[in-house]
Amino acid sequence: MTPLRLATYHISGIAKYGFVTDRGIVDLSARFDYPTLREAIEVGALMKLAEEGARHSPDHALADINWLTPIPAPEKIICIGVNYPDRNAEYKDGSDAPKYPSMFMRTPRSFVGHNVPLVRPRASQQLDYEGELVIVIGKAGRHIPEDTALDHIAAITLCNEGTLRDWVRHAKFNVTQGKNFDSSGSLGPWLVPYTDQAQIADIRLATRVNGETRQDDRTGRLIFGFRYLLHYISTFTTLVPGDIIVTGTPTGAGARFDPPRYLKPGDVIEVEAEGIGILRNGVVDEAP
Repeated sequence: MTPLRLATYHISGIAKYGFVTDRGIVDLSARFDYPTLREAIEVGALMKLAEEGARHSPDHALADINWLTPIPAPEKIICIGVNYPDRNAEYKDGSDAPKYPSMFMRTPRSFVGHNVPLVRPRASQQLDYEGELVIVIGKAGRHIPEDTALDHIAAITLCNEGTLRDWVRHAKFNVTQGKNFDSSGSLGPWLVPYTDQAQIADIRLATRVNGETRQDDRTGRLIFGFRYLLHYISTFTTLVPGDIIVTGTPTGAGARFDPPRYLKPGDVIEVEAEGIGILRNGVVDEAP
């Protein structure tokens, strides 16, 4: 069954949001007063938007829009590292599974939307892909108990958490540089409103490059599950509506091949998850 889908997009020079169908997109920004989907999330209105969108015929053809990242200007984008069992083994350092999650922050400017090319920067040719499932926060919270943590989720979406591998090794204790090049990753293509635990308990997540499957795993195998992540993160920061939690990538990134298989202009990357859809991006070089 096709999931309910809410997207942010650009048409005729105007940013809008709408309900996505197979035939086009229903302009909900013309029918509601919420400035963006972020404000709709703050008041718990995503399902209301989706239900209203399902009543109308599309206002725009999908071919006529440019996809934007679903949440404009989120307060926080928090990314989790090494969160699948085989990813820990990839490091070949003999270490046990980590006791606490690794994490880092990304800027909104480092992401583009669906069908928008990732940019390989002039500074590096080691652009890599990382397909990930994303949780979008719907209800604010601090010190969130694990048993009620899922109540704070508004929606799910996808991420290609593009990484410049040589730049994540520039410093001893951080990966910030290699994770934040402009337009090096993507988010989208849309938000799927969260309904219940079964929706996210064990999602198959796969990444393809030029049609070749490189990553393939299930969220049921996460080292740190969604409940724990929201509990742990909210211990040190208040989660607010629209915050984005990028939950980790499976084994199979390009850096782990011998020799490495980094992305190059003309490549097409697809991140696909059951019950969400496909996030697709090409690759171009940064303009001179």
